[in-house]
Parts: sequence; C-alpha cells; structure tokens
Amino acid sequence: MPILLLTNSRDLTTDYLVKELSARQISFNRINTDTLAEQYFVLDPVHQEIEFKGPSLHFHIEDVSAAYFRRPSIPFPEPVIGAYRNYVWREWNAFLKALCAMVGDRWFNHPNAILLAEDKVRQLGLANQVGFSVPETVVTNDLNSVRELQVNFALVAKPLKQALLEEGDNSSVLFTSRIDELSDDDLASIALCPAIFQQLIPKEVDLRVTVVGSSVFTVAIHSQETEETKVDWRRGSNPSLRHEIVTLPDEIAELCIEIVRLQGLRFGAIDLVRDKDGKIWFLECNPNGQWAWIENRTGLPISACIANEMLKVGK
Repeated sequence: MPILLLTNSRDLTTDYLVKELSARQISFNRINTDTLAEQYFVLDPVHQEIEFKGPSLHFHIEDVSAAYFRRPSIPFPEPVIGAYRNYVWREWNAFLKALCAMVGDRWFNHPNAILLAEDKVRQLGLANQVGFSVPETVVTNDLNSVRELQVNFALVAKPLKQALLEEGDNSSVLFTSRIDELSDDDLASIALCPAIFQQLIPKEVDLRVTVVGSSVFTVAIHSQETEETKVDWRRGSNPSLRHEIVTLPDEIAELCIEIVRLQGLRFGAIDLVRDKDGKIWFLECNPNGQWAWIENRTGLPISACIANEMLKVGK
C-alpha cells in the first residue's frame, strides 16, 4: 500500500523523504497541492472514497497506508482573478480539508494535531508542565506589561504566529529581536497587535532537537560565533554557521519526546538554548518544522527515521 505525501512543489524537505522512499523501493504518491488543478479526481462522499485519475496521479485514497502532511498550499488556476480567485481558493481549501479527514488516523502527524501544536502559548504551558525550564514570558499588546517584565530581565520580542510579512511580490521575515528600553512613543505600535515578549537567555549555543517517535536528533548551532546570529540564528541565513552533533542529557531528551507525545505528534522540531552556565531552556516546538538542512549538513538519518515511523503507521 502506498504512502501519501501531501506537500507543495517547492518543498525541498519532502524531496529528502522522496529520495529515501525511492531508495527503499517503497511505493508513494506525492501530491503537490499548488498544481492540484492540473490533476483529475472524483470524490464519493457517501462511500468516503477519492480516486485520483490525472496525468501523474493514479491511486485511491483508501489504499494509502500512511500520509505525511508537509505544508501544502492552495492551487490558484490561471487565469482566475478578482472575486473568482477567492471563490476558487475556498473551494480547493474545502476539498483539501475533506481529503485530510478521509485519510483519518493514517497521518504521520495529523493536520489537526499540527494546527493545535502550532499554538506557542499552549507549547510554553506544556513545556513548563512537563518540567522544562521556560523563560519568563508575556503575550501582550500593553506597553506597561512589557515594561514590568523588563524591570527584571533583558527582553526579546517575537511574533505570536506569523513571522512572514508579505506585500505583493515582496516579503520579509520578522526575526526574534532584542528589545531596548521602551518609551511612551512605543505605545501605539505595541498596542497594534499582540506579540511575545520573553526573557533573554544569555546563550552558549542554540540546540535544534528533531524528535521522530522515540528517536532524538540534536545539533548545537554555534550562534554566538557571529554577531548577526547571536539573538536569532536564522538571521542572515549564514551558510557557514557551525552545526555540531551533540547528545542531550537523558532527562532533557525524555522531556523532548514527552512534549511531542502530549501534542499527539510523532514528529517535532524543538528549539532549546543552553545558557552560559550549562542550563537548558525551552523556546518552542514546531510540529511541521524543517529538518532537511540538518540531514544535509550533519548526515543525521532523519529521513530514514521518518520513513521507518511511517511504515509503523500503516500497521
């Protein structure tokens, strides 16, 4: 029975999984949802069946053994414009929701579990609950509340949800940034929308932890070696930023597995920080995070582990 990969045509992370499955001669179907309008299908809602019968997809959804939800996007067939574009978007979105529901419990990470797990507020509460050290944090649009936290801690600010600013063909990323002393002039901008304001942890290194089932892959990202990456290692997309395979203390590795399990997931990409005293702090857990660059740079067998875990789903 084939594996289903629900993704988009530009996702390089899925390419790594495709390579792994192909090398093992494991049958799979990849649906790039941004080009789904180029395919054909028929959905029978009474018998809960979908048959894909397009030029490059030929399978029945009931034959799928396991499925991987990896950032699918909504197709926009050309030349749809104006109000029709919004209509088409909603119709394809409804179809994709129906498809996800019909896959049922065969998901590697269920889309509903991913949606819930993306809640950073919930993540921080769960992290504290299981025993992680968590920085003092407020989510607010109130200047005075930020000031109160800033009395005791140096602070960083980060988006609550959306880190990408898009305007037409232009886009920019909102990175985690240090917050200097605030004045009354900042009241209006902070009031505009909620944001996360968090205790700044003096880092020794960032730790990226990829959890797959009961397996834990950890790399230390030496963010403090360049000025640009000290607060957020993603800033600047530095290709020479040093990555080092490390082993977490057993009790921290178990916490990583536990917080992924509590969110109903088989996979999680967790960001931790080890401070200058050696203490490890939890920052966040991405239920659909990137991992291909880690495998590429370190050789850690993440795609192989995901493939193994997906084979368990169908049993």
